[in-house]
Amino acid sequence: MSKANVRYWLCQFTGWGVWGLIILYFNFVVFGDRLREQGGEKENLISLVIFLVLGILITHILRFFLIRINWLKLSINRIVLLFIICVGATGTALFYADYYVEYNSGYSYDKYVISKKFEKAQKMEEQYGLSSLVYYREPALVSDSTIKRGIAEIRKTTGWYRNKKGDWVYQNRSDLVGIYYNLLLIAIWMLIYIVYHYVERNRKGELDRLRLESTVKELELKTIKAHINPHFIFNSLNSIRALVDENPTRARRAITELSNILRSSMQAEKAETVTLQSELDIVKDYLALEQMRFEERLKVEMDIDKDTLEQPVPPMMLQTLVENSIKHGISKLINGGQVRIVARFTNEHLELSVQNTGQLNGHINGEGFGIKSTQDRLNLMYQGKAAFEIRNIDGGLVESKVILPVTV
Repeated sequence: MSKANVRYWLCQFTGWGVWGLIILYFNFVVFGDRLREQGGEKENLISLVIFLVLGILITHILRFFLIRINWLKLSINRIVLLFIICVGATGTALFYADYYVEYNSGYSYDKYVISKKFEKAQKMEEQYGLSSLVYYREPALVSDSTIKRGIAEIRKTTGWYRNKKGDWVYQNRSDLVGIYYNLLLIAIWMLIYIVYHYVERNRKGELDRLRLESTVKELELKTIKAHINPHFIFNSLNSIRALVDENPTRARRAITELSNILRSSMQAEKAETVTLQSELDIVKDYLALEQMRFEERLKVEMDIDKDTLEQPVPPMMLQTLVENSIKHGISKLINGGQVRIVARFTNEHLELSVQNTGQLNGHINGEGFGIKSTQDRLNLMYQGKAAFEIRNIDGGLVESKVILPVTV
């Protein structure tokens, strides 16, 4: 049995059970004296059990019908109409089913009460001296005030009266009350059922939306973190090929540096953050490979506060900024330039800065995948607690700066 069905049956038995306890409390505690005086405690209890069982059965049939017509996809107007029709049909069906079962089971409390009222009607007829008269056939006798008052009192007190043939007839005024009572119960049940499923549907919709957003963010992060510029790999392999004959030792070291970068790129999908020290090791390998290509045109300077080395940072993020500075800065200058990497604490934040020779030429937001990936990652990971900017600074330099919250 699914969790939804278990929850449904638990609610069914709990709801009808609580209602049964309320009825028992009123019958046996609040109106207990009248019940004991009138008798029929056993019939009262069995009648209540029959009603509760039928209530569970009929509302279960109603639920089955609602599921079959897929009521959640209906418009509000149709649901309101469906509510009215279902309450009317189910409430009436519950009343007559309960009436039929009780009367045929021999344990009808209503039947017991009616029989007691019949006995009382016969006694009252004797008390008023009507048993020896055929008042029901002779209108003249009914005009007598004493007889008329006695007939009215019997009918008012017990609901029984004699017709013109002299047969006792019971005037049951409780049928409509009983139907209204059943309609009210079914209306409450169906209202709770509808509201619960609407709330549940909205909750599931919100959860699905959040899961989708989470999945999209996760995929975005994986895409961003796994990115390595294919041109960089191509250029590195070409440089290594050129070194194989000229400088085999440097070629072997270059292959190790490239494998370190590729390994870090693959591991970046699994790790949310790495230490700044680990990130700097990858940056050094990357710069070493790039210096094979640019030679004297690329100068590197690092200003790293030792206290920052254990701080967590997004993997491959600093490498992406360095890659962007070379691709859009140094590579476009005939004489090359300088790349300066700075890491320090500022105002209880970790500040990472990559400065390179060049100019933005008005493109404040930068170009290429590197800048966009950094912005997207910071937004996804830190939800507004981190900042990123790229700007021209004095001395013909471009600075890419990332500010991260400090982890104690």
